[in-house]
Amino acid sequence: MEDGFGGLRHMLTIVFLSGLAGFMVAPVITDVTVAAVCSRPDDSCSLAVYLTGFQQVAIGLGTMVMMPVLGNLSDRYGIKVILTLPMCLSILPPVILGYRRDTNFFYLFYTIKILTALVCEGTVDCLAFAYVAENIQDRTRTSAFSILAGIKTISGVCGTLVARFLPIALTFKVSAISFLVALVYMRLFLKERLNDEEDGDHHHGDNDATMLAEPILNDTTIKARVFNKKQPSLKDMISLMKTSTIFVQALVVTFFSSFSDSGMQSAFLYFLKARFGFDKNQFADLMLLVTIVGSITQLFVLPTFASAIGERKLLSTGLFMEFTNMAIVSISWAPWVPYLTPLFVPGAMLVMPSVCAIASRQVGPGEHVKLGKVQGCISGVKSFGKVVAPFVFSPLTALFLSNDAPFYFPGFSLLCIALSSMIGFLQSLMIKDVPAPTLDKPINNISSEEV
Repeated sequence: MEDGFGGLRHMLTIVFLSGLAGFMVAPVITDVTVAAVCSRPDDSCSLAVYLTGFQQVAIGLGTMVMMPVLGNLSDRYGIKVILTLPMCLSILPPVILGYRRDTNFFYLFYTIKILTALVCEGTVDCLAFAYVAENIQDRTRTSAFSILAGIKTISGVCGTLVARFLPIALTFKVSAISFLVALVYMRLFLKERLNDEEDGDHHHGDNDATMLAEPILNDTTIKARVFNKKQPSLKDMISLMKTSTIFVQALVVTFFSSFSDSGMQSAFLYFLKARFGFDKNQFADLMLLVTIVGSITQLFVLPTFASAIGERKLLSTGLFMEFTNMAIVSISWAPWVPYLTPLFVPGAMLVMPSVCAIASRQVGPGEHVKLGKVQGCISGVKSFGKVVAPFVFSPLTALFLSNDAPFYFPGFSLLCIALSSMIGFLQSLMIKDVPAPTLDKPINNISSEEV
């Protein structure tokens, strides 16, 4: 590779700028929503909860379809080309709220956000993971994933700081500018592949030998072809699921993890606002602590422990920490209790890099062109979890924050989220640790099959 991890600097910059734009909106959007649609600023307001839940469902349905398609298109036309449209569309929603935030403009933002997020939500992250998987060798891929996720978390720190100290109107304007800068930077500097020259030599010389020497899957019998280049993404996903138990298990863990994460988006901030009266500044303070600890975890803890204990153990550890976190927050008895959250942030930061690393190992280095489809499948399952969660957690949150709750337990929905993480944890324990393949064994296997 061109400069090792240094060759990824342009993609990391794009992830940082787009993450910065997204994260600076997160602490203020709850207050903006409640102010626009609720009768009182301190109202628990079921309408705000349901609007957020419906938005998650609509966006999740769109991205569940679009992420595998975008992953497939990126394999065919290139990551840089496919990133252009979603990065353009991402600029529109913050521009609307940067102009005005009354009820009419909020609903305009709400509609445009849903429509644009169908192709924007998660696209940068999905294709960034595919870019890393394509350009980084297998043995260092987990560390590269963790660095990528760490940069995203650092962007969260910076975005939250911006939201903490800027007025709300200016926050949305700066967010739009950051999206624009990311788009321009991507078009000017991002290279489609970091090792084009090496690939050229490789394809002209030893391509056939390498394809024979690399297994398509690590834990199954070698097959001549798993994918056809022009198969639809859904068929690609089904083909890989049929031939890799580990990939199926990784998708199950991905579902329950995203189900929990989406549930938290439906419940957590509204729980804090209704239970303890949190506002924009307190949301920002809490998110700032979370992102600082998360960035340290992604950049320093995960790369160290990934090589020491393996992705599967990291995954299990992360899911168990997520369960513990939500279980504690669900019984919060004082405003300071949610500030314990950063103690368990490393858990959430460990999950998706570990899942992506485990899934990418199910495609041999000779099939790097298919890594976009693998990451697209993972993103599609994540989106499915995000679709299902609001149907469960939005009504549950609204019910237990209202005066009509069957019993007094404002954090009951958070406890259910914790149980979802526990299911993912139990599934992760069933994933086998599969060592990296050697070249001799695949060659021997293929030779014997040909005989």
